Amino acid sequence: MAEYIDYGWRTNNLIAHSLNKTLYKNLTANDRDVAARALRDLVKCSDECHDVDWEDKTLQKFLFARKFVLEDSFELLKNYCSYRSRNPDIFRDLSLNAEDVRRALENGLPGVLKDKDRKGRCILLLTANNWDCSYTILSIYRAMLVCLEHLTNDLHNQANGFVVIVDWTEFSYKQTTQLKPSILRLMIEGLQDCFPARFKGIHFIGQPWYVDAALTVTKPFLHEEIKERIFSHGNNLSTLHELVHKDVLPAELGGEKPSYNPRSFLDSLDQKVKNDSIINNKENGGS
Repeated sequence: MAEYIDYGWRTNNLIAHSLNKTLYKNLTANDRDVAARALRDLVKCSDECHDVDWEDKTLQKFLFARKFVLEDSFELLKNYCSYRSRNPDIFRDLSLNAEDVRRALENGLPGVLKDKDRKGRCILLLTANNWDCSYTILSIYRAMLVCLEHLTNDLHNQANGFVVIVDWTEFSYKQTTQLKPSILRLMIEGLQDCFPARFKGIHFIGQPWYVDAALTVTKPFLHEEIKERIFSHGNNLSTLHELVHKDVLPAELGGEKPSYNPRSFLDSLDQKVKNDSIINNKENGGS
């Protein structure tokens, strides 16, 4: 990979020669380290993010999200810093133990399927009717951010990105009134322009007309690239299966896997956090 990547120390540029759509996935660990150092140098010179201590593993997320184009990665990172400073309520106590985050994750909002699709992409599932409106859509968004923060620690997910499936079946008109345009716009801004995750497909199924109407307010804020990745299947699961095959989907989505347990992903996160805590204690000399 060295013949493709050249780091210019004087200009702080990571230049990809003849870069195609998948080449960045094959960068060596050394290439990624060089890119992270280059991005850190830019951060140190920036007024927006100078007070943040960015670890290599965090910087790498932003690099993968923009295919290791240094200038684009730096712009995304600045957007992220600005977004956090402008929206403190979103990030206040943003953790797995936050009460509203846990309630959303207990309802599978979002959930994560055990198996990846045939392109190696992680699949997030949101069953909208599980939302009883006892917490706000902002809490679901916060849960999504916590979920993605953990998932993007995985190099595989950084490289291959995510597919999102939203099942609107039996979502009521009353629930739709809780889809506040201001919050939807805030969510789009964060996930599209600020958070270091790559969304390769967004699929809506079972959506009634009033959900379609409510979501039309978001279209002006979507980039053309994202618009092309949104698919509205209605009740036609066969068109979903053409893009996300049945062998990885749960039974309720017409798939070959057992029905999805909304708590399964939260339970796996809890176990991972527990295991990480045990490892950290041992490394720090604890019992």
